[in-house]
Amino acid sequence: MNAPDPRATAPSGTGPEHPDSFDTAVAAWQDWQEAPWGRLRYAVAEAVLARHLAESGTGRPLRVLDLGGGDGGDAVRLAARGHHVTVVDYAPAMLETATRRAAAAGLTDRITCVEAEVSALPAQLASGGFDVVLCHGVLPYTPDATGTLRVALGALRPGGLLSVITMNRHSEALRAAVRTMDPEAVRAALDAESVHTDLFDAELRLHTAEELGDTLRTLGCAGVHHYGIRVFCDYIPDDGVKFDPEYYARLERLEIETAGRAPYKHTARLLHLVTTKS
Repeated sequence: MNAPDPRATAPSGTGPEHPDSFDTAVAAWQDWQEAPWGRLRYAVAEAVLARHLAESGTGRPLRVLDLGGGDGGDAVRLAARGHHVTVVDYAPAMLETATRRAAAAGLTDRITCVEAEVSALPAQLASGGFDVVLCHGVLPYTPDATGTLRVALGALRPGGLLSVITMNRHSEALRAAVRTMDPEAVRAALDAESVHTDLFDAELRLHTAEELGDTLRTLGCAGVHHYGIRVFCDYIPDDGVKFDPEYYARLERLEIETAGRAPYKHTARLLHLVTTKS
């Protein structure tokens, strides 16, 4: 069985209690990304974003700001599609890895790395008028979700696209039921507001799509679209079979097809919101 899903979030620019945790966990984080659950995180997010970008109808390379972008997992995928991505993170080792990944993929000219806190972006980024801003895996590490989303929107041009991925509070009790089969653990998870990750030695905050959707609308966003990432994967108890290439391919197709489908998106391990700045 894979580790509890705190590892499902990308390294953030806000950070855990011990700031060097991201730097010392680069290798373990990359192992997680290569595991089936990590691959699904990126594959589903990429598919959802590709659809929204296609619907925007610009047909041109876009300026993307990847907040808490870590080692470039999202950035490399978007740059490979022709977009120009600025990765912001406060962990030097993560950014060094992102730079190496960009070079290995021949994408150095499309990926720029900036060492900074999400809460203290350089002025040229904070009001940079980006076409797309990613806030993937940042919210679990900050006590001020509203403030972080306000920063993300401040960097976005009017009509630009904001993508938010974070851990889904609604999934915690179901995950506990499947993984522990312990009714008391499930009862405790019903009201859990956070969960600990050993990987980054941090307490990760849990959110719901309903709460964050209301926050985004209050901040002036229009048309908040809700998707789930890993709708079924984490509730399939046999993790070993997920490493089989044929099985994984079928699972990935299922996850992409059901990412936006109710009621399943409401209990997905991760929630994914895509919205437009008014």
